[in-house]
Amino acid sequence: MIPDGLQEILYSLQRNKLRTTLTAFGVFWGIFMLVLLLGSGKGLQRGLEKGFSSDVRDSLWIRTTKTSVPYKGLALGRKVQLTESDITAIRQMVPSVGLISAENSSGSTRLVTYEQNSGTFTLLGAGKNYFEIKRYQEYRMGRKLNNLDDDEQRKVAVIGTVVKDRLFGDKNPLGEQIVVNGVNFKVVGVFYDSGWEGRMSERLYIPLSTFQKTFGVGENISVITVTPAPGYTGDDVAKDIEAVLKQRHNIAPEDRKAIFVFDLAKQSAQISGTLNAITWFIWFVGLGTLTAGIVGISNIMIITVQERTVEIGIRKALGAPPWNIIRTILLEAVLVTAVAGYMGLVLAVGLLELVNYAMTSMNIDLRFFSRPEVDFSVAVASLIILVGCGVLAGFFPAWHAARISPIEAMRAQ
Repeated sequence: MIPDGLQEILYSLQRNKLRTTLTAFGVFWGIFMLVLLLGSGKGLQRGLEKGFSSDVRDSLWIRTTKTSVPYKGLALGRKVQLTESDITAIRQMVPSVGLISAENSSGSTRLVTYEQNSGTFTLLGAGKNYFEIKRYQEYRMGRKLNNLDDDEQRKVAVIGTVVKDRLFGDKNPLGEQIVVNGVNFKVVGVFYDSGWEGRMSERLYIPLSTFQKTFGVGENISVITVTPAPGYTGDDVAKDIEAVLKQRHNIAPEDRKAIFVFDLAKQSAQISGTLNAITWFIWFVGLGTLTAGIVGISNIMIITVQERTVEIGIRKALGAPPWNIIRTILLEAVLVTAVAGYMGLVLAVGLLELVNYAMTSMNIDLRFFSRPEVDFSVAVASLIILVGCGVLAGFFPAWHAARISPIEAMRAQ
């Protein structure tokens, strides 16, 4: 049984089908576009973040090249070689450093084989605490390298997903022996690294001590990686480390090329700034569209009150209280807003889920777009705000109607 109040509202809406449809479409389109834009913005954010590696966002990666300025009788173009003693010196002399570790590269790709399968991949030696800095690396199987692997110079390796697929296919690689330039290593883990659009998964890591002993590089290292201690910034750390390294390796203070510091925090900040600007723009456009729908409701409510002036006068003459009139008009605004807004919300979320499912099932990997979705709490909050605005949009015309005297209302006929 439909209550009389609801029957009256439905009759009013049905009597003005075109007006109701246009009003509802404005609200529907506003919430639909807002949710769709927010979901697309999330997909864009995830797509850009895929370009990041799995490193801690405030980490710094330090490597050396050749000197560009002669100093203390040493010619320019001199190769600067980092060593493990540099790490010891940095620990002792730079209080702004939190975590510190080393990375050694093979200088080129290495031939890696397993039974009849082979491929060329980048081989890296990872020092102690290395995977504390590369902590967001996703491990699909097995474990990370640890400090005990380095202390005991174990011949173990963790391999990227690309390496695993090339050498093992669907076979479980854990515990299997791979051969790197004639040397056997036991696979103990499989990781995925999103850096460089997944190309950092074309790597394999072995303990730094094992790398140095196996490939005869002594104490030489390729990269020093650090994180700032609490209370310090990346600029503080970079400045202090550069000063120590320039002193130890006789590099001119004005030489800007001998030491290269890659500050991941700065790159993250630039990307975050871009994403924040995009997010604000999306909210601006979405809320603008939503506002247009709310203004449409307000205008329609004004027209509704004008058309029902005589009816309102008769009601007041028969003793209807002002709240009864306000409630009737408000319920009409809320009903149109809530139903149209809910339909827009459901359709937008459904469309985002469909796109997400299609990209996942068809293995579509776009460079700057991935897994679009909208936060459910944000979507519900948007709908609540929309309904609240619908109430406000209908309140003022309703309040004005409740103040009309019965005599004035009857004259409007």
